[in-house]
Amino acid sequence: MSSVLERLRGGLVVSCQANPGSPLRDPHIISRLALAAQQGGAAGLRIQGFADVQAVRSVTDLPIIGLTKTDRDDTPVYITPTAAEAAQLAELGSEIVAFDATLQPRPESVQAIVQAIHAAGALAMADISTLDEARAAYDAGADIVGTTLAGYTPHSRALSTADWPLMDELREAGLPFIAEGRLNSPQDAAEAVRRGAHSVVVGSAITRPDVITTWFAGAVRDAH
Repeated sequence: MSSVLERLRGGLVVSCQANPGSPLRDPHIISRLALAAQQGGAAGLRIQGFADVQAVRSVTDLPIIGLTKTDRDDTPVYITPTAAEAAQLAELGSEIVAFDATLQPRPESVQAIVQAIHAAGALAMADISTLDEARAAYDAGADIVGTTLAGYTPHSRALSTADWPLMDELREAGLPFIAEGRLNSPQDAAEAVRRGAHSVVVGSAITRPDVITTWFAGAVRDAH
């Protein structure tokens, strides 16, 4: 399975997701977004939810980073919070399973989730927000970490941009990482590579026209 990470090395992973209430919130539409990303040169795809993973797996052989988003009353952790969800994502065809590995109260340990992912035959991508979390995730057996949650935890930097300092810290510590989070332009994606990213995940700026529209609409409004 390490060959999957080699397929992604130096490439762009496109996150194809749509929130509840979005006109794009349909597995068939997500599969079309995935095919459009593949046509544009994506090396891999990041896909949320069992139905979407199934739909995308049926139309492409690009590597899939699968995840769930589950709101729970007992924890702030919501990206693939349980081993059962992680294992199911792998069984549905996700070569890599992403999960929240932040140091917050959690229903199951990082190690338990990593073990479930590996037992199901997939690689474990730990979404982290700090250097200490990255170190802990690797100690727990994660195959790769992603900067996905930087700025989204109480103890990480509150930035309006990508967390460039975190990328620098990970590179200097010799910890491989996938760059993700607030990479909103081709220039941002290229800068992440220059800072040592193994690969780069971009979502909203490519596959969420509702979000992109708010950027442009706000800029036009503020220009008056």
